[in-house]
Parts: sequence; C-alpha cells; structure tokens
Amino acid sequence: MPTNAANPNAQIKHVFVLMLENRSFDHMLGFAKITGTDAQTGQPTAINGLDVPYSNSYLGVDYPVTKPADWSMPYGPGHELEDVLYQLSGYGAKFPPDKWYPDINMSGFVWDYVNSPSAGEGKAKDNYGEVLKCYDTPAQLPILYTLACEFAVCDNWYSALPGPTWPNRFFVHGATSHGLDDSPTTEQMAEWETLNGFKFDKGSIFQALANKGLPSPWRIYGGKSQPLLGSIPCVAALDHVSELDCHHFETFAYDVQRDYPYFYTFIEPNYGDVSNNSYFGGQSQHPRDDVRYGEALIKEVYETLRNSHLWENSLLIITYDEHGGFYDHVVPPKTVAPGDDSRYNLHGFDFEQLGVRVPAVVISPYIPKNTIDHSVYDHSSIPATLEALAELEPLTNRDAAANNLTSLLSLPEPRSDTPAVLPMPAGDDAVADAKIAAPAASAPNKAIAPGNLPAFLFTAAKLDNSMSKTTNTKAVFANSRAIQTHGDAHDYLTSVADKLSKHKKP
Repeated sequence: MPTNAANPNAQIKHVFVLMLENRSFDHMLGFAKITGTDAQTGQPTAINGLDVPYSNSYLGVDYPVTKPADWSMPYGPGHELEDVLYQLSGYGAKFPPDKWYPDINMSGFVWDYVNSPSAGEGKAKDNYGEVLKCYDTPAQLPILYTLACEFAVCDNWYSALPGPTWPNRFFVHGATSHGLDDSPTTEQMAEWETLNGFKFDKGSIFQALANKGLPSPWRIYGGKSQPLLGSIPCVAALDHVSELDCHHFETFAYDVQRDYPYFYTFIEPNYGDVSNNSYFGGQSQHPRDDVRYGEALIKEVYETLRNSHLWENSLLIITYDEHGGFYDHVVPPKTVAPGDDSRYNLHGFDFEQLGVRVPAVVISPYIPKNTIDHSVYDHSSIPATLEALAELEPLTNRDAAANNLTSLLSLPEPRSDTPAVLPMPAGDDAVADAKIAAPAASAPNKAIAPGNLPAFLFTAAKLDNSMSKTTNTKAVFANSRAIQTHGDAHDYLTSVADKLSKHKKP
C-alpha cells in the first residue's frame, strides 16, 4: 500500500481487533462522564451516558441504574434472541407473526434476568437489580477509561443483531451469519461438519484480504494458553481457519517486536472455564468472571503495540461481541439486512434490527486525543474498515451500508503524546498481574444444555480432526457429539487445547 504523509489512512499497515465478551455500553462506560470533541463536527460534546435516572420495574418494584457494579456476576444474564426480545420490548413481546421488531422501550432487563427462557440455573434468584448495576468507570475500569479519553470512544456502536455471541462474531468476520440468530443448534453444526466448519458463501474478510494478494493478509491469536480449555478461539469454527492459524497470545509480544508483515490481526481472549458456563479464570470479561482480568488483557495488548515499531502504522479496535443481558438506555436503531442466504434462521428474524450498544474504543496515533464519535457503527464496521483501507468490495449489503472508521484517522502526522504505560487494573496485585489458576470442573455429571458449550465442542472437534492422523472424520465429530456432561466436556476441551498448544505453527 502506498504511503502519503498527508493521508493517515495510507499509513495504516496493521489493523488489530480485540473482541471481548458480553458487556453493554452503559454497564461499562455509562458513568464515565467523558467530555471531548465531536469526531464529525469538531464541537465540544459528551458521551451519551447515564446523566438522568433510568430504571426497570419488576413485580411493582423499581430497580434503578446504580454504581458501582460488582467485579463479577452471581448469575449470567440470558442473551439469546428471545431474551433480548424481552429485554428490549418488555415481557409479552411476541415472535412472528407479529412484526419484527416490536416497539422497543428497554424495559425488560430485570424481568428477563429473573425469568430468562435460556439461562436455566443461571436465572437470578435474588439481587434482581444486578443487570442495572454499572461500573464507576474511572475508579473501577481505569484502563478502558484511559484509552477512551486518550483516543476515540464510540457511543453508538451496536452488536450486529439482538442476540448471542456466535452470530455476532460471525458478523465481524463476514458481515452476515447466514440467518443464524441464536446459539447454533446440534442440527446446524452437523451441517457445518460436512463443510469442515461454518462457511460464508461469499467468503470471510480473511479470505477477501488473501484474495487481494496481500503477501501476509492476516493472523489470529487465541487466548492465553492457561487455562487450556478456554484458549480455543471461536474464529476457529470457520471453514478456512485451521490449527496452524491459531496462535497463543503469549507469542504476541515476541511477534510484534520483530518483522510483522500481517495486515489484519484478530485477537480473542481466553474464555476460562467454558465447560461449566462459568468462564472463571479467563480474560474475556464474561459476566461471571472478574472483569479486571480483561482489563489486564486490554492493557497488555495496548502497551505491546504502543511500544513496538508497528505503532505509527497501526489501528487498534477494542469492542465487545454483545451486551450479555446488561442494561443500556439507548434504543438500538434499524439497519440493513445482509441480503444473502438465511438458511440457519430459526425464528424468522429479518436482521433489520441492530442489537444493544456495546463499548468500543478506537486507537491510533492518528486519532486526536479525547475524540467522541456519535456515528452509528455495528460489528460490520470492522470488515467495512478493512475494505476501505485495502480497497476491497463489500461482502454483503450490511457492510456495504456500514460506516467505517477511517474518518477518525484525521491527523496528518502521528501524535507524540500517547501514553506508553496505562494504569494498573483496580484491585490487588494478584488480579492486576492476571495470575489465574486453571479451573477444575464443577458439577461434572450435569448434562450439557444448549448454548455456547456445544459450539465450543464443535470448534474443538474441528481442530481435533485436522490435527488427528486418522482419516475418519466422522468418528472425530461423532465422539464430540457423544459428550453429554460438563465433566466430559471439560476433559475433551482441555485435551484438544493441549494438543493445539503443542502443534507446530509457522
């Protein structure tokens, strides 16, 4: 790509994306009270946060938005499509044949926390107002807060659909989920087995960059290697991502200090104990794990890039896959459907409604300090940004319509005042250093329910199959499908992750 000192976009040779888990904008940044300069008008502005009282009611009791929030949640809020329907439109909202989407008033977060159709034993049994607790951002999340003040914070970034992790992450990679609107079912994943993974009909952004002819188009980092079972990245579910593409985050600092030719780098956290749906011991900021471990990961990613030779040619995007059931006061807007095949659709959802706001901070030395961007973004803005920088055609109607981030790169020369070191995470040294012991399986005989765990098992089986010497692909997937308990899932995920960590990579 050509260089031009007057055009910062031409200076961006490396785009990094760190996508964390399950937090809404209000939950993380609503009380940040950040003021700054409007990215579009250049006028003074403030983030759209919690400046007036907001609340939800349940059984005649009013639950207000409050601070501070706890470091971890006692129960994981539901966030499947039906959960989010109730959260946004209130109890009694209907699936089709009523219209998509029912009127949205952000009234049902507490109701769903108590009555979630998907959370099972994760339904709240007490402390119903937990989903309306928000962090005192400057004091509790000093790393996210500092980056939001030093670079650009986007207060109108929405998840790609009002649903869970897997379809939202697929939108990051392909600007579509081919109609997948909930966590994938066993039947859907059985079809993926025949394709050796989830397949985008028009290819992913990784494939589009490779087809462009860039010599080193992309690289993937999964989570830190410990705990092992949480280190398998979700992106490995894609048909063209193999075990050779999955690099542990421990090598990231070593890699970027040397020759690093990759244009696009996608980074996932370690998800902790996915086998019990607790996510304990990870760095993803999943609600039931300690949010400060994710703060430590954000700090490490930023400082590694900031103090490398790549810094003046880099763009870093930090965001979250979806809101995780946490309250946000902003009604998400309508959007453009991808316009492609919707073969995995279960509920008739039309994909013309964005999901809940999530935190998003955009970082580069070409971004003025204290920028606030009120433009509407969703996860399709990530492929849209890569397409703008690499001169690629859009993958679907969604990324064709999405705003990209290149206008934030407005300085003609890189800043010299960006911080080299960020604050430590709040709390004690053990948390700040993110020294986490591998979790043990709990309730090992409990049966596996629908949700994230079956999809992690599929992804593990896909990697296991490609690393195995056997040619009996059906047997590998059949063994994975036969896993019925959390204990067996824990053992299998750990064994595949161990095998992956020892597999030779370029």
